[in-house]
Amino acid sequence: MKSGIHPENYRLVVFKDMSNEYSFLSRSTANTKENIVWEDGNEYPLIKIEVSHKSHPFYTGKAQFVDTAGRIDKFRKKYGEFGGKASMAMQAEAAEETPETPEAPEASAASEE
Repeated sequence: MKSGIHPENYRLVVFKDMSNEYSFLSRSTANTKENIVWEDGNEYPLIKIEVSHKSHPFYTGKAQFVDTAGRIDKFRKKYGEFGGKASMAMQAEAAEETPETPEAPEASAASEE
């Protein structure tokens, strides 16, 4: 293992799975602004996670609904304006969903003359 490339500031941190309220104490260098009082009475930094081994289908052996409603819409709202492939695809979908209005018969007859 190379020396000098690994962080030195590991500290005890509580990780909390927000899908099922499961928490565990581990070491991390991740920064956080929230704290929580752990079972031993000490206060530790809190890192919120969406999936842990208690909620992931691979480890539980069953599909469990994880409440992530609106994440795709939030992503599209945030990054859709940058004009990438996703933005172009969304514009194409919107164009397909919007029915085109046919020209009025009078306008087409007048243009033929």
